[in-house]
Amino acid sequence: MRGFAWFLALTLTLSCSTPLLAQDEPKAEFIVEKMAYKLARGVTNVATSIVELPKQSYLTVRDRGDVGYVIGPLKGIGMTLYRAFIGATEAVFFAVPQPGYYDPMIDPDFVWKGWDAPERTTVTESGETTPAAQGDVQ
Repeated sequence: MRGFAWFLALTLTLSCSTPLLAQDEPKAEFIVEKMAYKLARGVTNVATSIVELPKQSYLTVRDRGDVGYVIGPLKGIGMTLYRAFIGATEAVFFAVPQPGYYDPMIDPDFVWKGWDAPERTTVTESGETTPAAQGDVQ
């Protein structure tokens, strides 16, 4: 009976641990590629951070109207400093797989993304959401 208990315990242990041993480690080329992309993204964000000033001015005027002429440049200065800081952080710590697995620390990950107008949706009486037409005002 004691031998059967050992056999059962061994069988149970091996059957539970086999899937853990079957997982592949990421290939070195993939890791180096992600690290290089993180370094390039960081250096690019430091170099292009000044573009946040006109970007935030434009976006704030578009979304808020005339008050954007005052708030936009202030927001642009703050976002310029923020993007430069995040870019420097990513460039210095490019070998560290944080956050996520070499994911960007800022959204959008580059300054030239995010200039599009936000997509508006309309809720119908039945509760369905559909994209609003360009002329619709909400």
